Amino acid sequence: SVLVTDGHFRKTLAVVRSLGRKGIHVTVGERTFLNTSFFSKYCTRRLVYPSPRRSPDQFIEFLLKEIKENHYDCLFPMEEETLLLLANYHSEISPYTYLLSPGLKKIEFVRDKRNLMEFAETHGIPTPKTFQISPSLSPSSLMAEGRVGEIPIPAVIKPRISSGSFGIIYVKKKEDLIPSYQSVHERYPFPLIQEWIPDGGGTFGFSALFDEASNIKAAFVHKKLRMYPVQGGPSTLREGVEHPQIMELGLSLFKSLNWAGVGMVEFKVDPRDGIPKLMEINPRFWGSLQLAIVSGVDFPYLILRMARGESFEPILRYNVGKRCRWLLLGDILHFLNNPNRFHLHPSFFHFFDPNTSYDIISKDDPLALLGSVATFFTFLYDPEMKRFLERR
Repeated sequence: SVLVTDGHFRKTLAVVRSLGRKGIHVTVGERTFLNTSFFSKYCTRRLVYPSPRRSPDQFIEFLLKEIKENHYDCLFPMEEETLLLLANYHSEISPYTYLLSPGLKKIEFVRDKRNLMEFAETHGIPTPKTFQISPSLSPSSLMAEGRVGEIPIPAVIKPRISSGSFGIIYVKKKEDLIPSYQSVHERYPFPLIQEWIPDGGGTFGFSALFDEASNIKAAFVHKKLRMYPVQGGPSTLREGVEHPQIMELGLSLFKSLNWAGVGMVEFKVDPRDGIPKLMEINPRFWGSLQLAIVSGVDFPYLILRMARGESFEPILRYNVGKRCRWLLLGDILHFLNNPNRFHLHPSFFHFFDPNTSYDIISKDDPLALLGSVATFFTFLYDPEMKRFLERR
């Protein structure tokens, strides 16, 4: 029996289906009944809990009571806010169930892209050229200091802490740099300015699982074929690939961090020199988890095996070439926003490729699609979900 939080998300559905298909009793929690995973036939029990964002103390109280009263082999926190909360209460949780996660300080450290870029540079991991405005300077004093001339255009302005593509602005003209910086700075104080890595080399995700001693237990590399937003964001179509250089860089970064649990590192290959440059770390399960599972790296099941004390050889090889698609709404939004929409490779209309599976749509588990539509409507009308999106 396992407990999985954050029923709204595609990655949560991937965990529910992976474990449910193996006959494992899966309890899913979310703050509203209208969520994707509650509608899955593999969800055997549904918990509506207090909001981890609005009422963190009540959420923790609810969760501790739940794991004390019901036996769970394993607890899967799926979203970053939930993971941060649970990591903070790791010592209270661990007597009752298995929670594999990095320490709270480590999660907070890598979430901050400034920390991450500095750490990567000192450990030999290639990064884009990064510029940080000191908090002692006002953004407008950049111009007075003449530092604007150092910054290559095009550039990318990124919040130090955010998820997906929230808050990112692409600057194509030198005169737009200061106003763009100030607009991001108002919502996300002192963002990073980075050189823009040109397209053409590909964007890749390296996902991995480590035990508490930071030994590698599983690893997987995927290539983003389509994204939303189109210029850079979560993948809407992706493919499992072999890429030894990215495998090596990702392993090296996680090992340097003494990582435990799962994580995903994103790299963008610079076509000017062929070198993968570090973009970010997700210190949690990632949106494209379903692809790793269908390719033979079943991260949720491996964590459950670890929870049960089973030993297994590290899984570093997998089926290459399988694809997975987030059609609703990701790939539809990509199609609507891509000026080359009728010249995509593969075509948007290539719906029945036997090598492509879907994040949500499934003949075997059709009602999850209804839950996904319900989730979409909660994002439209629910003030908390709107604030959640706006903050990221």
